[in-house]
Amino acid sequence: MYERMLDKKREAPTFGELIAHAGQASGHWQALDEWLGAQYAAERMVRFPYGNDYGWGAKYSKGKRHICDVFAEAGAFSLLFQVSEAAVQRVYAELDEYARGVWANMHPCASGGWVDYRVRSAAELEGAKKLLAARMSRRK
Repeated sequence: MYERMLDKKREAPTFGELIAHAGQASGHWQALDEWLGAQYAAERMVRFPYGNDYGWGAKYSKGKRHICDVFAEAGAFSLLFQVSEAAVQRVYAELDEYARGVWANMHPCASGGWVDYRVRSAAELEGAKKLLAARMSRRK
C-alpha cells in the first residue's frame, strides 16, 4: 500500500505520470499544485532527491526558497517539508486531529522539524496547506 516510484534508473517520469500514480488522490495533488502556483508562484521540478526510500517526486520552490517535495504514492501522495515550531504554533488551533498527529510525529530539526504528510483526502490536503502557509509566512 502507498508504493512509491522507486526505480531511479528509469527515465524521469512526467508530472502527469506522477499524478496518475497517486490514483484516487490525483485530484488533490492537482489542487495542491494549483494552490502553490497561485499562492507562491511556485515552480515545480520532477526529481529523485533523497534516495531509494523516497523515489520520484516534484520539488516546489519559490525562487531559491524550497517549499516542499511531493512524492507519488499508489493511492496517495506525501509532502516532505521543514517547518518551525513557532510557525506551527500560529496555526495549531486550526489543525485537525490528523494534522496534529503528523506534527507530533515530525523528525526534529533545529527549531522545528521535518514533516512527512500523507494526503488521501480533501481534509488532509487542507491541513497540509495550513502547515505550508505557516511555513511560508515571514512572521517571527
